[in-house]
Amino acid sequence: MTATLQPYDALLLISFGGPESPEEVMPFLLRVTAGRGVPQARLEQVAERYLARGGVSPINDETRALADALRAELTSRGLDLPLEIGNRNSPPFLSQALDKLAAGGARRVLSLTTSAYPSYPSCRQYLENVADALTEVPVDMEVDGIRHYAHHPGFVAANVAAVTQAVRELGRAQQHSPTHLVFVTHSLPVELAETSGPPPWESPGSYVDWHLTLAHNVSDKVSLAVGRDLPWSLAYCSRSGAPHQPWLEPDIKDHLTDLADRGTSQVVLAPIGFTSDHMEVVWDLDEEAVPHAESLGLRVRRASTARTHPEFVAGLVDLMLERSAVARGEQVLPKVIDHGSPGRHACPGNCCPHPTRRGAPTA
Repeated sequence: MTATLQPYDALLLISFGGPESPEEVMPFLLRVTAGRGVPQARLEQVAERYLARGGVSPINDETRALADALRAELTSRGLDLPLEIGNRNSPPFLSQALDKLAAGGARRVLSLTTSAYPSYPSCRQYLENVADALTEVPVDMEVDGIRHYAHHPGFVAANVAAVTQAVRELGRAQQHSPTHLVFVTHSLPVELAETSGPPPWESPGSYVDWHLTLAHNVSDKVSLAVGRDLPWSLAYCSRSGAPHQPWLEPDIKDHLTDLADRGTSQVVLAPIGFTSDHMEVVWDLDEEAVPHAESLGLRVRRASTARTHPEFVAGLVDLMLERSAVARGEQVLPKVIDHGSPGRHACPGNCCPHPTRRGAPTA
C-alpha cells in the first residue's frame, strides 16, 4: 500500500462532544436529546453528573489528545495534512470544522469517528450529521470515512494491553474462582441493535456480534498473556430509554450482583465499547459500577480504554492509508482479527436505520 493520503487534502476527527463549563451543560443535553421527548426531570438528573465534575465532560480533552497523537503519527510517516476536530453536540461543531478546512483550500476530506462499531447512534447518525454540515459549507466538499475499526488489530492490541494490566494488578483470586472479565459497552434499544449494519438483519444484530467477537479475541489474548484461562461476559451501561422500551441487557450493576451471587471473587471491567474515558465510562463505571462491585465484596479493577495507545493510533493511520488506497481504486486486503468483520468504507442507504428517522441523507 502506497504511503500517501491522496486524493484527500484534509482530515476530520469526528466526536460526540461535551460541555466544558456549567453554563454549557443544559444546552448540550438539549442538543443530544432533541426530538426524543426526554422529560426535563431526567435532563436535570443527568446534568447533575456533569455539574459534579465542574460542568466539564472528559471527552473533549480525550479527543484533543487523540488528535495530537494522530498528528504526531502522521508527521512521523511524512503524511502532513491538516486535521481538525468536529463535534456532533458541542463546539467546534462539524460545520465549523468543515468551514475551517474549506477556508484552507480543502475539498476532499477523509474522516474518522471516535466510535468503532456499526449502529445508528455510533455510525449512521454521524453520517447524517456530516451531510447536514455539508449543506452549511459555502463550497462543494466531499467527505469519506474509514471503515469500522473495532475488529482492527490496533484497537484489539490497545484493549488487550489495558485488560492484561488490570488483571495483573488484581493478582490471582483468593478463592477458587478465577478473575472474571466483564466487557462493557453502551446499551441500545433492542430494535436498533438488531438492525445494525446492512440488511438482512439477524438477531442479535451486528452491534452485539461485533462486541462478542472482540471480547472473545481480547479474552483469549489476555488469558495467554497471564497464563490462565479467564471467564468473560458482556454487559451494558448507560440505558436511557423509557421503562417499557426493551434495551440490551444485562445492566452492568445487575450483572455484577449476579456474578457475586455465583461466587465470583474479583472482576475486571473492560469498557471495549468506548475509545476514550468519557462520561459513560467515568460515571457509569467509575462512579457507580465499581463502588457497587466493592459493596458486594468483589475486588475490582476498571481497565483503561484505548485512548492514545500507540498501536491504536498507528492502526487509525493505517486505516486512513487503506481508505486512501481504496479511493484511488487500488485493491486492498483489510486487516482484521480472527472471525472479525472488516466493516465498510461506504454503507448502503438502508444500513443501520432508525425506526422514526428513515430517509435522512448521509454523507
